[in-house]
Amino acid sequence: MKALHRPEFWGWTVFNPERNLDFHSVLWVRPEGNCAFDPLPLSEHDRAHLLSLGSLSHIFVSNADHLRDAQALAEQTGAQLWGPAAENNSAYPHTLQDGDQPLPGLQVFALQGSKTPGELAFVIEGHTLITGDLIRAHRAGQLCLLPDAKLSDKAAAQASVRQLVASRPEIETVLVGDGWPIFGQGQQALQQMITAF
Repeated sequence: MKALHRPEFWGWTVFNPERNLDFHSVLWVRPEGNCAFDPLPLSEHDRAHLLSLGSLSHIFVSNADHLRDAQALAEQTGAQLWGPAAENNSAYPHTLQDGDQPLPGLQVFALQGSKTPGELAFVIEGHTLITGDLIRAHRAGQLCLLPDAKLSDKAAAQASVRQLVASRPEIETVLVGDGWPIFGQGQQALQQMITAF
């Protein structure tokens, strides 16, 4: 896995040639047990690295299209698997909705208007935003929304993002599920995206 913006964050990626961008997974290392977000299949190297960093206690999935390798990883590690309540998906033994705080330092936002209902975004310790499909970055340094053709409700999607950004003005880093991460001035990149709506 690759070291990210803070020592407690690691990530691993898979390049998607169809979309010509990277898919990302994030690991948050905590003394109480580590958390994985939208976990992709792990190489043997990355699996060994993940296990060397301590026990995996929770797996968080932003939306059904990012279920990826979450179920297999939960079975292998005994981690609790969480997903969006609005999807009513039996794949998730535990579900989350807007405003939930399943762990200290982790706040959950349910976003509307994406391609799946109630897609989740996660804010860690106020400074790091982890997104699934709705907020992404097809170009380095520039955030965007999922393409219009894939949105279920563009106005609702834009309103959800505005609400998220307004409620957490201290965001410094945006770790997107698809595309380029923003490792500094995350709030500025989010505001620029909103201005372009």
